[in-house]
Amino acid sequence: METAPTLPFQIMVYWWGKCRLAQAAFEEEPMSPHQIKGVIFDLDGVLVSTDNCHYLGWKRMADEEGIPFDREINQRLRGVSRMESLEIILEKAGRAYTREEKEALAARKNAYYVELIGNLRREDVLPGALDTLALLRQMGIRMAIGSSSRNTPLILKQIGLEDAFDGIADGNRIARSKPDPEVFVLAARLLALPPENCLVVEDADAGIEAAAAAGMRALGVGFASANHKAAWRAGNLAEVDWTQILTPV
Repeated sequence: METAPTLPFQIMVYWWGKCRLAQAAFEEEPMSPHQIKGVIFDLDGVLVSTDNCHYLGWKRMADEEGIPFDREINQRLRGVSRMESLEIILEKAGRAYTREEKEALAARKNAYYVELIGNLRREDVLPGALDTLALLRQMGIRMAIGSSSRNTPLILKQIGLEDAFDGIADGNRIARSKPDPEVFVLAARLLALPPENCLVVEDADAGIEAAAAAGMRALGVGFASANHKAAWRAGNLAEVDWTQILTPV
């Protein structure tokens, strides 16, 4: 009885390899140029609110210096760095301050602020934040923090989220704060994703501007929910329809 001819071993190996490559190409879903594969969260006002801690810290420092400061002025400080915030406050000062004096004022305010955020707990996480992080993790979405705050590591530890992200870009790693896009560009790099595949979640207009400058789309929550430059808007994370946002166009 005749047997079927067998292929030479080298040819069999060659075709096995070609089939494996074809299978891998079939199984690997190509990334759409506009598909969101990573989400970059601002921290304060998005995941947790330390607004009042900031206000009370600046208020105490300003009162000690005899500088008028109220919540209306405080709104101008949203999304900007500590030193830039101080410059805004000093617009109302009755005298000029040297660079050394400004650094001392900023350090004093930060000491007050750190004392206040020491009382933060898991219960202070904003509505929808924990559910959002769990959902995105389940969906295989990469996540990062993009915050101008140098206190980001402490805040994340206080609320129990220090290990919840694939990358953390904060004020300790950047030279320019929002609306400069540096912090979001760094966050995308930490996620190993191009900007067009990243979504920024922000509560400040400066953050929405920074996202646009980085070539990323933005979801505006809180104060930024009125910003029409945001691709999506919601009052808070509990109101966000992630299925709609993450479905490739």
